[in-house]
Amino acid sequence: MDKIKLKELFSKPITLLVAGAILGLILGLIIGWGIWPVQWTDASAENLRPDLQREFLRGAILAYDKTNDQSNALRAYQELGKNAEITLSELTSDLGSVSSEQVLKFSQAVAAENLVVEVPTEPAAEAQPAPAVKSLGKQLLLFGFLCLGVLIVGAALVYFFVLKNKAKSKTQPLAPVDEIETLAPEIPRKNVDLKIPGQEKPVAQFITTYMFGDDLYDDSFSIDSASGEFLGECGVGISDIIGVGEPKKITAIEVWLFDKNDVQTVTKVFMSEHVFDDPAARQKLESKGELVLAEPGKQILLETATLQLEARVVDMSYGEIPLPENSYFQRFTLELSAWKK
Repeated sequence: MDKIKLKELFSKPITLLVAGAILGLILGLIIGWGIWPVQWTDASAENLRPDLQREFLRGAILAYDKTNDQSNALRAYQELGKNAEITLSELTSDLGSVSSEQVLKFSQAVAAENLVVEVPTEPAAEAQPAPAVKSLGKQLLLFGFLCLGVLIVGAALVYFFVLKNKAKSKTQPLAPVDEIETLAPEIPRKNVDLKIPGQEKPVAQFITTYMFGDDLYDDSFSIDSASGEFLGECGVGISDIIGVGEPKKITAIEVWLFDKNDVQTVTKVFMSEHVFDDPAARQKLESKGELVLAEPGKQILLETATLQLEARVVDMSYGEIPLPENSYFQRFTLELSAWKK
């Protein structure tokens, strides 16, 4: 009987969410304090132990004595924050590697207040470092990790036990595309109010640009009717490269069309002049679809069961890095126009 009640209790989403939060908190504490403790780097000198602050200041004094750079001396002094004047005063009784003259010269450069410099007759015992205080930044970072762990575990439990079953009956085939922004913001994605001579107005029209250096270039667009009905998708992406290293040298760009009423996604490939004339490169890309030489103004047509997509090269240019001439694109702008058949 108890097992049945427990099973019913854990079948409720709110119970799973609370259990996930508790589990995430426990895991966060274990990871944050034991397995993967937070390490603080690039801290300012103000957060160092007192003995290390004095050592830091000695270095700044020696540097100023050699360079006479007052701006760097003042910057180093101010980095100690509220401990700056105290630390400088302590050096008068704990000179170490600096002399009293160097300390006095430095103090005059940074205009330290109420500082009396004198050479001690006997070396003073080094002050005991104060207990280290946990930084606020470290605490906030740890808290952020804990919150992230709670959210991830809770979301995973809700998805697997609640949402996944509901989604099974609603899935539909879509082309796998990545929503990655183009590196050419000066040519925005938008519908263009344009009519092609001899044809009716397209249901959707887009402009997309590849710029050299955009190694993740992969644009995709939804094709919808005037009433908002989803008809399919179209997109453009990298098909082939030449050479090695980064940025990638793109030699071929593919255009694809997905129709919700067709089982096949149609693809055609624009190729650079050098690669288009290379039999080995052509053979490698033939399986992707029809191969087309990229030229300004060149148009291709992709057709599916109920859609037509015209892709037109609006603008293009080749790169000039020492490689075969006209082998890779520096810039490539396409206009995509879709019609219902």
